[in-house]
Amino acid sequence: MSQPDNPFLALTAPGLAGLQPYVPGKPVSELERELGIHDSIKLASNENPLGPSPRVAEAIVAALPELGRYPDGGGFELRAALAERHGVKAEAITLGNGSNDCLDLIARTFLQPGVESLFSAHAFAVYPIATQAVGATARVAPARDYGHDLAAMAGLVNERTRVVWIANPNNPTGTWLAADALHAFIAELPRSCVVVVDEAYIDYVDESSFPDASLWLGEFPNLIVTRTFSKAHGLAALRVGYALSDPAVADLLNRVRQPFNVNSLAQVAALASLADPEHIARHVAMNRAGLHQLTVGCEQLGLSVIPSVGNFIAVDLGRPAGPINDALLREGCIVRPVANYGMPNHLRITVGLEAENARLLAALERALAA
Repeated sequence: MSQPDNPFLALTAPGLAGLQPYVPGKPVSELERELGIHDSIKLASNENPLGPSPRVAEAIVAALPELGRYPDGGGFELRAALAERHGVKAEAITLGNGSNDCLDLIARTFLQPGVESLFSAHAFAVYPIATQAVGATARVAPARDYGHDLAAMAGLVNERTRVVWIANPNNPTGTWLAADALHAFIAELPRSCVVVVDEAYIDYVDESSFPDASLWLGEFPNLIVTRTFSKAHGLAALRVGYALSDPAVADLLNRVRQPFNVNSLAQVAALASLADPEHIARHVAMNRAGLHQLTVGCEQLGLSVIPSVGNFIAVDLGRPAGPINDALLREGCIVRPVANYGMPNHLRITVGLEAENARLLAALERALAA
């Protein structure tokens, strides 16, 4: 938390005065220390409960003798593999320490005091943080059914708009935009405005009308698409993501990117994961079943669930979520309150293993009845 009487606050950039740190999901170790329990489950951070491909561990072990060396600062092999995967030039790729790093790079490259960025209500918390940290002004469009209202967003675009952020699917709501609507929205934006389509959860989507915005890069030079290895690939601990863009945009992002921002183990792990699409497919199939299990289970408890195409659901408890969340914590079930997203009655629940989902639903039923 910030300290209002911090004597160094006057020395900082203007945006820092009202900025609060991003609060991640509570770690299992922290909860178990607090409550003295030893069998907690964490369904709070949209992680892959299967973990990474077995090939990842093999690649990491093989890379251990080189720990005394700096990583490849340009990520040549990983960028080459990603370029082949997406059908783009390697010069179109910017590697990040997770896709969050790419979002921060975009803000530091294109935002500054006197210009604006635009995003939806209930959108990913990093967008306002990155905007405020560089002293730019955030414009927030009202949501429609907890998702992006593209007409409302278009109405807020002006000559000061430099970055538009769109999460598709959106976190924490799981909502999504169809290809025709998103394409038309991007086509109408001025070329002086960069549009970021954050596709962290795209691997989970099973909707015929869902777009892969990276296929539009040749059409829209002001488009940036971000992806991550933290979700379906199960590499959250290693922090590796990337941005796809016009090479001229990538050139600018790489000018502000820190050297060696993606470590050697992360690079070889990402390469190994890309080489095992069968493991991703197994996880995606498991997620689809778990998403159905959690959705049906919550609805049977009389709760409203926002339709989701990610690896999580947002559940409306019909009352403030804090006390229910506290009751779940006491039962060793960590989920994510989302009051900071303007959703004080909702909990976001990550899809876990089948037994973990069942345990959460049973604990939730008890908490609601208490």
